[in-house]
Amino acid sequence: MKAELSLPEARRIALTAQGFNGARGSNNVGPVQLRKTISRLGLLQIDSVNVLVRAHYLPLFSRLGVYDRTHFDAVVSARPKRFFEYWGHEASLLPVDCHPLLRWRMDHALHGRGVWKQLEPFAKERRGEADALLARIGKEGPVAASDIQGGRASKGMWVWSDSKHALEWLFWAGLVAATHRKDSFERVYDLPERVLPPSVLQLPTPNGMAARRELLARAALALGIATAHDLRDYYRISPADAQLPIEQLVENGTIRPVRVHGWQQQAYLHKDASPGRKLAGAALLSPFDPLIWHRSRTERLFGFHYRLEIYTPAHKRKHGYYVLPFLMDGALVARVDLKADRRTGTLIVQQVHFEYTAPPYTAERLLAELRLMASWLGLSSIVFARPAVIEGFPAIIPV
Repeated sequence: MKAELSLPEARRIALTAQGFNGARGSNNVGPVQLRKTISRLGLLQIDSVNVLVRAHYLPLFSRLGVYDRTHFDAVVSARPKRFFEYWGHEASLLPVDCHPLLRWRMDHALHGRGVWKQLEPFAKERRGEADALLARIGKEGPVAASDIQGGRASKGMWVWSDSKHALEWLFWAGLVAATHRKDSFERVYDLPERVLPPSVLQLPTPNGMAARRELLARAALALGIATAHDLRDYYRISPADAQLPIEQLVENGTIRPVRVHGWQQQAYLHKDASPGRKLAGAALLSPFDPLIWHRSRTERLFGFHYRLEIYTPAHKRKHGYYVLPFLMDGALVARVDLKADRRTGTLIVQQVHFEYTAPPYTAERLLAELRLMASWLGLSSIVFARPAVIEGFPAIIPV
């Protein structure tokens, strides 16, 4: 492939690498396709916001179409485990063969490095409290923070108890693993040897340099074409830790430097990247989708300035609370603020904003995708809030 690429060529490579050029809409999406797609992406970000659906379900819907979410739950909970939860991008589901590649991060956490400030004391002066919790888990079995007396904080989801902080440090340090999450989405912890397959725990631990090199190689494969910042962001590797491994990946031919017209930064193309077939189709994207989670990359690839406004005061929001970009024929052409009202069985479209470049048929294509999403979520109608009504569409549309 040539050494300088146009922006449309780079965009096609990126979309192909992320799985947006395959057949979609089949009714035969099963566990095999779900496993393959998660492995292709390398990880799925987990997030507690459930205004529409849990974030980890959405990237598979965007790529595969309608699938049974109970199949997904079975895939990630099956024993022996093929996927585990840890800090990948943010909190993430990852293939179990990634476990050895993240042990350097666990070792850093064990010594109080690279963790949230509130967790640092449990690696040092409060280590005894964490060890006592670890001993309890070893003796009594899996626990959640709410199972421990005084473990549930009384003021907000981010106001954690001491027990929760200790458990989170143990988790970050790899001394416990997440066995599952409760219906409330609360994480349940157990000893790694009771969660992860012995074959995984017995794998040799690569040195930090080799592990980070492999993580960056996986990021390059998942992204297709990327800057050094893009590669680092995928598994959250620091600039200092990434520079030499990226140089080594260039030397061994895994990636090669290329120029993308309009990008100021050096780009890297994975050796197996391809532009794929002609890009067509539509998809609504989770705010936590790996195609768009690195916002500067989203802007470089699509000319689409996107920010999640969940934590922005309501009166200052520009596009809404939980806004999904709309991908159509390889371009981001709209953004939709969505909410699932499970009590009434409705998908509420709170706001719609079209890009000035959106083709005139965008609204019809968006409506078709909203119907598909409502059907997948088991909702019987789509309700357009008054500010979101699209000209020519009724305010309520049955699915």
